[in-house]
Amino acid sequence: MALSVPGYSPNFKKPPETLRLRRKRVRSRGAAASPGEQPEPAPRRAALAAGLLLRPFPAAAAAGRGGGGPAATRRNPFARLDNRPPAAAEPPDGQPRGPQEAEGPFLDSNQENDLLWEEKFPERTTVAELLQTPQVSFSESDTPSSESTELPVDWSIKTRLLFTSSQPFTWADHLKAQEEAQGVIQHCRATEVTLPQSIQDPKVSTELRCAFQQSLIYWLHPAFPWLPLFPRIGADRKMAGKISPWANDETLQHVLMSDWSVSFTSLYNLLKTKLCPYFYVCTYQFTILFRAAGLAGNDVITALISPTTRGIREAMKNEGIEFSLPLIKENGHEKKAPGTSLGQGEEQVISDEDEDESFSWLEEMGVRDKIKKPDVLSIKLCKEKHEVQMDHRPESVVLVKGTNTLTLLNFLINSKSLIASSGPQAGLPPTLLSPVAFRGATMQMLKARSVNVKTQALSGYKDQFSLEITGPVMPHCVHSVTMLLQSAQKGSFSAGLYTHEPTAVFNACPSAKEGPGKETVLEELANCGLHRKTLDQLSRTPILGKSSLRHVEMSDYVYNWRS
Repeated sequence: MALSVPGYSPNFKKPPETLRLRRKRVRSRGAAASPGEQPEPAPRRAALAAGLLLRPFPAAAAAGRGGGGPAATRRNPFARLDNRPPAAAEPPDGQPRGPQEAEGPFLDSNQENDLLWEEKFPERTTVAELLQTPQVSFSESDTPSSESTELPVDWSIKTRLLFTSSQPFTWADHLKAQEEAQGVIQHCRATEVTLPQSIQDPKVSTELRCAFQQSLIYWLHPAFPWLPLFPRIGADRKMAGKISPWANDETLQHVLMSDWSVSFTSLYNLLKTKLCPYFYVCTYQFTILFRAAGLAGNDVITALISPTTRGIREAMKNEGIEFSLPLIKENGHEKKAPGTSLGQGEEQVISDEDEDESFSWLEEMGVRDKIKKPDVLSIKLCKEKHEVQMDHRPESVVLVKGTNTLTLLNFLINSKSLIASSGPQAGLPPTLLSPVAFRGATMQMLKARSVNVKTQALSGYKDQFSLEITGPVMPHCVHSVTMLLQSAQKGSFSAGLYTHEPTAVFNACPSAKEGPGKETVLEELANCGLHRKTLDQLSRTPILGKSSLRHVEMSDYVYNWRS
């Protein structure tokens, strides 16, 4: 900008003055030249001749709009002439850049998790806004709509369910004290409730109201009423400013962790004896799903961890935990971790042999000594580049099977990376979520409320009824509530399901071989506390892949769902 250009002045002009000059130029050009050939002003031609980088002239954009071409962005009068926006480079695979790349490389783990696992349906979306846009797309995936009398199994945790129907949900409000107590007793005793296909008057159906109360109960550890303990990934903002007496007290942290270890071991023992179908461990970095043998088409206990980092996977290898990466394929098979099958010396020998073979052709040409040979560290970093790139992504999900889950249990209890060392979650043990009671657990209730709104129709306005359920909604709860609504709403309702994104990938790990039969699973897990129909659904092999249920609609007792 230090060049002296005749007729070009870099002095600042006020916006009104700049706009007046532009209008005057357009009028003069319109009178002197045809619309198809508008000359550029002399100062602009001089600036271009001097080598300055300028934006396209507005007249050309106006001509393009007149001729049906794409509309150009109007130039900012405050911007410098050489201040052009950099071209956004697309990734090699043609996909748009993720939000974490736009924010720059200097992100800590919590910020990166917030960006990678941002909820697609923000909690501040009101019921009225969603009801007024019935044609909204609930998913960006290409999974087509499917019709069936049963929903596919979805192992993700939902943060919110929003049901809408032409029939009122008044039966779900203001439960009587006796109905609430009966619902709690039915949950604790694992009482199966079978409702008729259609209930004539749901509001006076005590059996329906008690069953609804029963389906909203879950068990949590630890429990602090003033702290939101789910979700934990990206929860620093919600926990900021909350009282945390254990943050700087190592003695209190040790007591909390000791109590948590007892509860965690109790849950695993219930799972092993098939008295608990599944449970979740929610940390500030990742979420773990433990499933009993017989569920999701597996004949052994399984554990899924998502998202993971290279550091966590290396620590698991060092502890001798054998695991696989189901979404990372090599030669058509799942990539398995090396574990401890090879010693460090054997791995070094294999690495040296591969290295010698890769440079043997240089020796044959006689130029090996003239070319600088990469050091071992550079080669190792190049080989492990893809492992680092998938950190904090759905592709980093880890699958642990069989007796290795017990080793994983001991690893998690003794791991220091399980608890945050700084920030609002410092010293706070992970959250344990379970559909059944366990040692040290606290009974919690999902929040449910019904809302009636007016929606615009062709003939005026009509009543639209909705039921909203918030909290950590686990897979069994989704199935139980939809079974109740099938009877209460006469087989006609729709639902929007809001997924906790780090757990959506739990549907992408099908079993490698055919699992136990249906009757065997129902018999072995008969005392796990779930309804037989719910247990039958959870025993099926997941078919949703890396996605999860986003929208469900029932019409004439037939489901239509999208993921």
